[in-house]
Amino acid sequence: MNSVSDIIPSAGMTDADTQPGQIYWHAGQNGQLSELAALSERLRSLDVPFSLLSDQSGIKLGFGGSIHLDDNVENENAYQHLAFVPKQAIQALGNKQFCQDYNIKYPYMTGAMANGIASVELVEAIAKADMLASFGAAGLSLAEVEKAIQRLQAAIPDKPFCFNLIYSPNEKGHEDAIVDLYLRYGVDLVEASAYMKLTLPVVRYRVKGIHKDAQGNIVVPNRIIAKASRVELASKWFSPPPEKLLKELLAQGAITNEEAELAKQIPMAQDLTVEADSGGHTDNRPAITLLPTMLALRDQIQAEYNYMYELRVGAAGGIATPASALGAFAMGAAYIVTGTVNQACKESGSSDIVREMLANTGQADVTMAPAVDMFEMGVKLQVLKRGSMFAMRGNKLYELYKKYASIDEIPAADRANLEKTIFKMTLDDVWQKTYEFFSERDPSQVEKAKNDPKHKMALIFRWYLGLSSRWANAGVADRQVDYQVWCGPAMGAFNEWTRDTFLATTDRRDAVTVAMNIMFGAAVLSRANGILKQGVEVPGELTQFQPMQLDAIEKYLTE
Repeated sequence: MNSVSDIIPSAGMTDADTQPGQIYWHAGQNGQLSELAALSERLRSLDVPFSLLSDQSGIKLGFGGSIHLDDNVENENAYQHLAFVPKQAIQALGNKQFCQDYNIKYPYMTGAMANGIASVELVEAIAKADMLASFGAAGLSLAEVEKAIQRLQAAIPDKPFCFNLIYSPNEKGHEDAIVDLYLRYGVDLVEASAYMKLTLPVVRYRVKGIHKDAQGNIVVPNRIIAKASRVELASKWFSPPPEKLLKELLAQGAITNEEAELAKQIPMAQDLTVEADSGGHTDNRPAITLLPTMLALRDQIQAEYNYMYELRVGAAGGIATPASALGAFAMGAAYIVTGTVNQACKESGSSDIVREMLANTGQADVTMAPAVDMFEMGVKLQVLKRGSMFAMRGNKLYELYKKYASIDEIPAADRANLEKTIFKMTLDDVWQKTYEFFSERDPSQVEKAKNDPKHKMALIFRWYLGLSSRWANAGVADRQVDYQVWCGPAMGAFNEWTRDTFLATTDRRDAVTVAMNIMFGAAVLSRANGILKQGVEVPGELTQFQPMQLDAIEKYLTE
């Protein structure tokens, strides 16, 4: 597009243009005009509304002034009004009440990537920028999680933050212990992930401490932001705690009668993150079909229970650019959650080697592999395949687990290959290390393995699956081929968007700069799309927001 007539067909007013029903703009006493070349700049000034105008000389931008319908076109100060670009607050992209409830400025959240990849440093940085972050507590020991709680409560006592609570079918005692830890330290917000059903620990967390205030309102101290990709699970989160589980907790003395009764009037989670095609645990569902379905479910359940506070749906999976963020908000997401892209940032608990691997990732460079926490159930998660053989090796272990009843049944040739290429030690040595780990972490696993050789085989195979992500986080150089790096196609989209910009290099990627570029860029694109929706064609480069330095974005937001 090289000329004004290429951009907007009606490049000037003619007699044919002066028809009833047309809109005109007058400068009046306060109106100002600007050349079309300033359009890209003005789109970034989110608080300044303006109009696109046309007269005999071409297309201009109009600020202030007044707009009239069927005005006197002979007035020399009249311009044909083509499009109006209103203000666009970043907060207004999502649900303002979500921001108010969590005391944040923008409807943006960084998700909990396990093993501390969503690190204390990442959470602190995002919280200080007035957004919400979730610490990656899954896979860590109680002592490591407790240390993270202490550090964050000391570093950002007046800022909201979130801790992960993950479904742990193979470590039920650990899930209970984590809940005990959260309750003891007053961690009042958790991101519940990978749940296949509701459990006693997560219900206990939600219900504990419910009471009525002096005005008779129900006060729920502990809040849950749940993640789900299936309607049947989302329904459980949006419904009150199951009566069966409440009765069990009552029988255990874990909750009071008052807490059990009041729990019947609240949802398990007011906020539900729709997890589409993401890194880590995922069903690879497309957001464009999943999100509308969950929004309809939200409305259905809200009408059924008539909760005092509205249910909300956020979006995650595939979001790493302004365009994808805007798409989620346009479909009705109350907030968005990013994941893999944060692992590529310098505050993450991952290694520089992994950050470099992620910087070279394309959208097709991902695949599915067995999940360590639900290995026996056949649950898989999405990982990076470029530069790593983890997925292939992990899938090989699962094939052997399904085929044989014990380690001893594995053919000698296959066993030798496992010891040489995957474990790099004898399986007997692996079992000894596994035995020592679970003797401290969960002795019941060891006892079960003594009587169940297939369970013993699972624990041995899980040794590799579990350590593969820790090797990646620690940057163990001689194990790079075995790195388990949770990654979704969003990482490739982010790399394509940032190519040839300052965000293309790993040392320039910090979580706040990435977050603000996504959110600010979404607001800018929203204004550009508004012009298109009014039937005015704009140059293609206006729909491709280029990454900006953080101080440049902040300048626009403080004008």
